[in-house]
Amino acid sequence: MPRVKARPSADLDMANRRHDLARTRFVARALADTIPVYDRKTHAALFTREALRTFAETVAPGYMLRNGPMLIGELDSTTLQLAEGMGRVAASLPFEEGARALTSLYTVMLDGKERSELGAFYTPAALTERLVDMAEEGGIDWKIARVLDPASGGGTFLLAVMRRMRAAMAGAEPAFVLAQLGTRLSGFEIDAHAAQFSQVVLDIALWDLAEKSGREIPSFITIGDTLEMEAVPSFDLVIGNPPYGRVSLTPAQRERYGRSLYGHANLYGVFTDIAVRWVKPQGLIAYLTPTSVLGGQYYAALRRLLALEAPPVAIDFVHARKDVFEDVLQETLLALYQRGAAADPFQVHYLDVDSEREAHLTKNGKVGLPADPTAPWLAPRSPHHVKIIAAAKKMQARLADWGYDVSTGPLVWNRFKPQLKHRPSAGTLPLIWAESVTPDGRFMFRAEKRNHAPHFKIEPRDAWLVTTRGCVLLQRTTSKEQSRRLIAAELPDSFIGEHGGVVVENHLNMVRPFGKPKVSPAAVAAVLNSGIVDEVFRCISGSVAVSAFELRSLPLPTAEAMTMIEKLISANAPRASVELALLKLYGIAT
Repeated sequence: MPRVKARPSADLDMANRRHDLARTRFVARALADTIPVYDRKTHAALFTREALRTFAETVAPGYMLRNGPMLIGELDSTTLQLAEGMGRVAASLPFEEGARALTSLYTVMLDGKERSELGAFYTPAALTERLVDMAEEGGIDWKIARVLDPASGGGTFLLAVMRRMRAAMAGAEPAFVLAQLGTRLSGFEIDAHAAQFSQVVLDIALWDLAEKSGREIPSFITIGDTLEMEAVPSFDLVIGNPPYGRVSLTPAQRERYGRSLYGHANLYGVFTDIAVRWVKPQGLIAYLTPTSVLGGQYYAALRRLLALEAPPVAIDFVHARKDVFEDVLQETLLALYQRGAAADPFQVHYLDVDSEREAHLTKNGKVGLPADPTAPWLAPRSPHHVKIIAAAKKMQARLADWGYDVSTGPLVWNRFKPQLKHRPSAGTLPLIWAESVTPDGRFMFRAEKRNHAPHFKIEPRDAWLVTTRGCVLLQRTTSKEQSRRLIAAELPDSFIGEHGGVVVENHLNMVRPFGKPKVSPAAVAAVLNSGIVDEVFRCISGSVAVSAFELRSLPLPTAEAMTMIEKLISANAPRASVELALLKLYGIAT
């Protein structure tokens, strides 16, 4: 038998280089964890600067790193060798891949608290490229477009956009290309080190044009607080991965961004408002954000602003393995908005991210915005949700129409530790924890976890903690990976009557009747535990929290239509029969 000739080892060699880079990156981050917090930022900046210096010496001989913020201190010889080694390995990879690996180093080496305060998170290449593709599909002309990243970080999006702008000007004089890029490509960044590093990789990418033309490479990044900049609607595209996390705004900032705020401010919501201010009429906004923008109560005002001024044109829901993202835990979407466009149905895709560099796209149908844009925007998280959403939109009833409201369990237990009791006595009531709602939707009085006591001593002025009427309890924290997002159980009047009341802890939502409800608590629990309503909820919710706002917004059958469900429950019908009846009410089954 003839021997099979071995395949070229190029792919294996590249895989080995990537492995070496990932290993060195891990060591660098572990080393940074040993640095005192007060020196951590300087260490991260010194390390990244030296890695970039070595990278530049290899891929752009003759280029000298442009000056950045003054750094006091130096790396020890071992750490310096590690940084230089990382620069050399990065230089052996495709240019943008190596550049991204180095500019993101600075962020990942920061102390966790500081990284959270900056709201800075690494964007995988696959998501960067897809978001730029969306802008192109939306009609951006790279030959003339003016583009802004208002939180440019390590320059990932600026680098990707610059490449496309440069390709669109292929054949033009180098001096002309540099001048055009300097006029049409901009970034804002609050961290001076991140700004320098992103400018450096742009410099390296354009070094050949600078050598040919004898011209200086433009400065693309303005250092400053984007929240304080006076917006001028002068860009055809605002693109990026805005910072995430709560932010304390000054009174002046709350007034400026008040049109998009509800309660506490989140950076990505404020940066979405900022994008609307900077983009031209008919210009595009391409953002990577958590999916909570579509459903959370804190983004109700922002949804109204977008619907009125910059409605969505397309949304990609990102499905990714957990190890693709270094920091971000939220469900994620890529959105394309257009300022001044009509609020027409928008296109939905699913982006399945297989690795940092690779993803595949699945096209779905279009969905429209609700009549009330502050309400959650129903959007299919998976292809099979399209039919469910069409059915849900016909459902006009909500929990309030059934005679119920939603609130959070009132007890924050660690504020009342002395009143938690392990044995009943005079003046105690049962304390209901989240584990009392079983995964299969039953109420079982228990307190099995650490620090969970089953009884609560009522003191004077504690009446507001006591529940004296039957209701439906619902776990407040679930995740999309669970088989059900909604896990509910009836807290029966009989249990409350037996004990004279209960105290409910705040990891449970309470669906509470007011007046004389039109639907029984048992039927409410059965509906919330059903497969169809769980799927509808997934089309609303964008975080691990099951919020009262989203529960109040659930599209439900009318109270009159619930008569069939009440009969099945009274007859102790199996859950499958209740499920089928609800599928019929939603028009999914006949």
